[in-house]
Amino acid sequence: MVTVIKPKKTFSLEDLREIWRYKELLYFFVWRDIKVRYKQTIVGIGWAIFQPFMTMVVFSVFFGKLIKVPSDGIPYPIFVYTGLLFWQLFASALSDTSNSLIGNAAIVTKVYFPRIILPLADTANKFVDLFFASLALIFLMFHYGYAPRFSGIALIPILLIITSATAVGAGLILASINVKYRDVRYVLPFFMQLLLFLTPVIYPSSIAGKYAWLLSFNPMTGVIKAARAGLLGTGPIGWQSLAISSLAALALLAAGIFFFKKTERYFADIV
Repeated sequence: MVTVIKPKKTFSLEDLREIWRYKELLYFFVWRDIKVRYKQTIVGIGWAIFQPFMTMVVFSVFFGKLIKVPSDGIPYPIFVYTGLLFWQLFASALSDTSNSLIGNAAIVTKVYFPRIILPLADTANKFVDLFFASLALIFLMFHYGYAPRFSGIALIPILLIITSATAVGAGLILASINVKYRDVRYVLPFFMQLLLFLTPVIYPSSIAGKYAWLLSFNPMTGVIKAARAGLLGTGPIGWQSLAISSLAALALLAAGIFFFKKTERYFADIV
């Protein structure tokens, strides 16, 4: 008798149980990545605040002061920083997730564990950066005299789930492709620069006029609009836009899991 062990091509309930059994490994990967990122740094965790804050300063000078981009009647710095918080979470999670298999090739080729843990860990550790970056938003809200509404605070977990699902879904597809074709590391930064301008981070979605509904198919559009409406009171929360973004995120996550499971069988052979 010959027993052939090979990964399944579809995601099932057993995969969820397996991820739960390996939860300690998931925790280890998250903690390892956080330690490595800030090891031997002078500022340490302060980089999590410095990057979005300085980006906000540059955008405020060029787009807020010079170009006079509208900001729904609220100060441009707090307007753009709210969008940057969620955008940085998405962009950094997507970037690291797409390289998760390549970066852990030595482990992937030697030890068995659910490979999907690696992209999940790369996304989970970004919440540490988000927490510290959010402190600057609290300072800006206090400085400009804005108090978040309860509905906005209650909505944050949903927005984080949508953002994470979008990053993980796209990241699983790119990570699978990156194993075989290393062009992803060169294409992704350019693509992210373009996507930044197709997402209402530095401008309100209303600036697109009658074509604003097209932006809703970008899952991050509904997230950023809802965050600003809930936290800053820029208007009523656009539930329709948020629903479209949620469906788009779920569809992307499902496609990512399907593609990842379908191609998982050759990861250890060619990584």
